[in-house]
Amino acid sequence: MKATIYHNPRCSKSRAALTFLTEAGTDVTVIEYLKTPPTRAQLADLFHRANLTPRQTLRTGEPEAGPLKNATDTAILDAMAEHPILIERPIVETSKGVVIARPPERVHDIL
Repeated sequence: MKATIYHNPRCSKSRAALTFLTEAGTDVTVIEYLKTPPTRAQLADLFHRANLTPRQTLRTGEPEAGPLKNATDTAILDAMAEHPILIERPIVETSKGVVIARPPERVHDIL
């Protein structure tokens, strides 16, 4: 099976999800999303496929999230495209679906 992980190597949850994928024998494409951010359209598609709203995938603890407290999903997507640190991680995509792998074991839902 093939998978794509939008990964931050400094994040323990992201590293754990990547470990689950590799231990399962998955052919993994790793995208360090802070270096190579997904486009706004890609984010919208991933969140739609994960059945999540942009607000549900917003890292609210980041300083850039402060102004987004009452923002629309459109504004949140715009902010995520501009500041990828706002994107909750890790996002894992396979042919079976998309999950935010928090906890990392959620990867098993799409393997």
